[in-house]
Amino acid sequence: MLVMAFAVPAITPAQQPRKQSLLNGLKVLMFPDPSANKVVVRIRVNSGAAFDPQGKEGLMAALANNFFPTDAAKEYFRDELGGSLQLHITYDYIEVLASAKPDSFIPMMETLSGGITSAPIDKETTAKVKSDLAAKVTELVADPNYVADNAAASRLFGSFPYGRPVLGTVDSIKKIEPGDLIGAKQRFLTADNSVMTISGAFQPQQATQAVKRYFGGWLKSDVKVPATYRQPDAPPPALLTVQSPVSGQFAIRVALRGTARSAADMAAADVYARIIEARLKARLPVADSGNVFVRSDAFVLPGSIVIGFAGTKNDVGNANGKIDINELLPKVFSDAISDAEFSSARTAAASDWTKWAPEKFWLDAETYGTNPQTDRSAFDTLTIAKVRDFAAWASHQPIATVLVNTPK
Repeated sequence: MLVMAFAVPAITPAQQPRKQSLLNGLKVLMFPDPSANKVVVRIRVNSGAAFDPQGKEGLMAALANNFFPTDAAKEYFRDELGGSLQLHITYDYIEVLASAKPDSFIPMMETLSGGITSAPIDKETTAKVKSDLAAKVTELVADPNYVADNAAASRLFGSFPYGRPVLGTVDSIKKIEPGDLIGAKQRFLTADNSVMTISGAFQPQQATQAVKRYFGGWLKSDVKVPATYRQPDAPPPALLTVQSPVSGQFAIRVALRGTARSAADMAAADVYARIIEARLKARLPVADSGNVFVRSDAFVLPGSIVIGFAGTKNDVGNANGKIDINELLPKVFSDAISDAEFSSARTAAASDWTKWAPEKFWLDAETYGTNPQTDRSAFDTLTIAKVRDFAAWASHQPIATVLVNTPK
């Protein structure tokens, strides 16, 4: 067996963050780099769409969008601060990613504080946030792939939070009221439920003063809200067919239970997904191989392995000799994992993993309880035996299958 050594660098003392903890519980991790040409701030709130109330999905996304409800803030970061402003929400967290020129660090911190800790929640702003979010969802549901992803998640997880769309639906967004946002802000948008990283060209002493000045008054919560839920039931075995929003275009999803972000088999699940994807691409016609993917979605709690196909009606079926899912998948799952497959998939996974900014490993440590050092080297220590063990476990998991298609 060929064993490859991966040059996954250890976290050096220079890469260890300078840590600060404010009295309100906010954790601050600093990664100064005098050679950088910008300063980057990430603020992560460790509660995401998994905490949406059933029937009001999209609440946490609306809360996040309330930070900066207009385009003015993005334009300010771009035009005045020489940087950018982005917002990202998952089932597990809300994250604000901002950057600026080094001499604009203080205005950036002041703006971030005003948007995140002090943004008012009122009827007018809530109406705009809801309208914008509903417009985005309306645009997304016109894509067969988005419809298929959500249908597969719902089929696999049912009413469990991971079975509900992160951004909600048009109907669920309509039900959100200002009081819901205020309640979510008081419960989740708190200093002790958040972590901040500062990286790039900045002076640590100046940053410490700025954090205390602009975020020292951020309120802390009295009670932590853990992400604990009853595990979902097994999905129905029958194929679920859903109307495609685009005539003649289809999307297929095959989903099974996966692993958690902090689990020991997280890396094995990622490599396993890459192996399955490589097999599918190799066994499909060249013209269709680009329309298939396999991904491992790992969250605070065990997520899923999702296999996806997309195309037109002419791409599937026995009659035209192209994609026959029922015939293809059993062979792909049943073949033993070879040394060559494992080596190729692990190399790709390790390469992607080490492209992460160092601070992301530390942010994930706060969100998922991982260890930054062992997490950073997760693929370096992975063996083919661990991937084979995961494949054996996955082969016994119930599968949810969804077809988004245009009726004949």
